[in-house]
Amino acid sequence: MSDRIRALLTRRRATLLTVVVLLCLPPFYLDAFWLRIGLFSMAAAIGAVGLALLSGTAGQLSLGHAFFLAVGAYGYTWLAGDPGPGLPTALAVPLAVLMAGIAGGLFSPVAGRVKGIYLGIATLALVFLGHHVLLTAESVTGGFNGRSVPPLSLGGFTFDAGDELTVLGVPFGAEERLWFLGLALFALTWFTARGLLRSRPGRALAALRDSETAAAVMGVDVARHRSAAFVVSSMYAGLAGVLLALAFRRVVPDYFGLVLSVDYLAMIVIGGLGSVAGATAGAVFVTALPLLMTRYADQLPLVAAPGSAEGAVGPTEAARYLYGAAIVLVLLYAPDGLHGLARRARDRLRRRRTPTTAPDTALPSPPPPAAAARPKEHTP
Repeated sequence: MSDRIRALLTRRRATLLTVVVLLCLPPFYLDAFWLRIGLFSMAAAIGAVGLALLSGTAGQLSLGHAFFLAVGAYGYTWLAGDPGPGLPTALAVPLAVLMAGIAGGLFSPVAGRVKGIYLGIATLALVFLGHHVLLTAESVTGGFNGRSVPPLSLGGFTFDAGDELTVLGVPFGAEERLWFLGLALFALTWFTARGLLRSRPGRALAALRDSETAAAVMGVDVARHRSAAFVVSSMYAGLAGVLLALAFRRVVPDYFGLVLSVDYLAMIVIGGLGSVAGATAGAVFVTALPLLMTRYADQLPLVAAPGSAEGAVGPTEAARYLYGAAIVLVLLYAPDGLHGLARRARDRLRRRRTPTTAPDTALPSPPPPAAAARPKEHTP
């Protein structure tokens, strides 16, 4: 291994360690509001990564992502709660993710044979069907008022504020404890998704997105890979739903509607299709913006605080206007999203830092052309 490669690996490890340390510090310094923003952003990033794999990498349009988030959230609540089987919460989490994957698998025959806007309309039916089931199956979902979410317990450690816990002089409530759980789940999502993109199935999905005919000629089973992408995306959405349920502590049907599916599409478009880092950036932007505008509504122009007089633009509506405008700007000027902008800025900065040095030895100049030989004069 050359010294250059060894230095690059060392730099990457140092960068990764620095990022991990920085992400572990907020519970010791930030209050509950900022920690909740971080939790919601991490849950949204997990779901957005799954949708990025489906729409950005496999090229399949889905408007039903909210349905699979609801399956994960309500699946965990029912499996671990009462009424319900009352399973240990540590077992209910993977089973809820598996339930979301099974739901995606049941729909995968449609996803394997339909594409484009037709698949989007088919998945849109899942949102309306799921919302109807959530409202009517009161024995499982609690109906319109929803259900309380049982706190997660791992090895006797409970992720809620029930018992007092102090770490380095800082009291750890539910948000502080869930922060580290969210980090662990997001790290799992990040590395598994990047590994999938770099693997042979990931390259096959990218080939499907570019040209189905060419992919089929190269031996890619189009229907099987489409179905598999839908199942994997559904499982990521189920995991995001579980984390959302734990962060909200109560699940209600109205949250898992069409607006949530549109929000997830906005996340991957703003962040950059087919990119794990881009999906994460888009999820943080779309999730944090309305929460920040709600908190600082009284300090923002043209934005009214929640519950103000009629005709005023609320913070949630103003946030949607803003990231709607962001989508238009991205489509016009940066089709590869925030991830593409960051990559180009990094490359430009790298080129500026690289010095252009003159070569050590100048090339020898070619010798001057020899004088034309003077013709010999004939002697008389």
